[in-house]
Amino acid sequence: MNKNLKPNHGELEFLNLAYHKFYKIYDEVMDDSFWQKEAYYRFSRIKDGFAVYVELLNYEPIQWVIEHIRINRPQMEAEIGSELFKFIRNVIMHFPFFDSWEEIWIKKSIINWDKDGQTIDKFLKKYSGKETIKYRFWEPTKKKMTYLDIRLPLQYGDEKIFLKEFLTEKEGVKFSFILMKKILDTQTQR
Repeated sequence: MNKNLKPNHGELEFLNLAYHKFYKIYDEVMDDSFWQKEAYYRFSRIKDGFAVYVELLNYEPIQWVIEHIRINRPQMEAEIGSELFKFIRNVIMHFPFFDSWEEIWIKKSIINWDKDGQTIDKFLKKYSGKETIKYRFWEPTKKKMTYLDIRLPLQYGDEKIFLKEFLTEKEGVKFSFILMKKILDTQTQR
């Protein structure tokens, strides 16, 4: 048996669980009724979706896809599909003080309370002050195009940086899940 064959037995078990969970959350997030639910419920599901996706980024063939995107797709799409989504996941998981997307904020002193140079700190040092990234996404079932901005903070210091200023909850999260699904779909047929 070839141990280099992808996916191996352990990966296959993990991938089945992760893909099933991600697609379940994706379907829920894309349904209009999801956005009528309580903010805490939405936040919990969004948090789970980002967590599952970031775990899947560790699967080597998905890393190949990210590299392919970096070379062949519009500027910053690979960084959004990997670094930005990891950043969001890390903020949500490492600072579990908030009950909704709208409440989440961070600042340099909070991020580096334990030590400097961790993932969130590195991301903000690298991308603060960069230009706004403009995107659009198509929802075929609604025949609707949505335009959005990904606004990276102008500066990184002791001012509060709100996650909702990076991405709005509804449009930003839907865009995120669409891009995540697009990346994940390269490994399966749904």
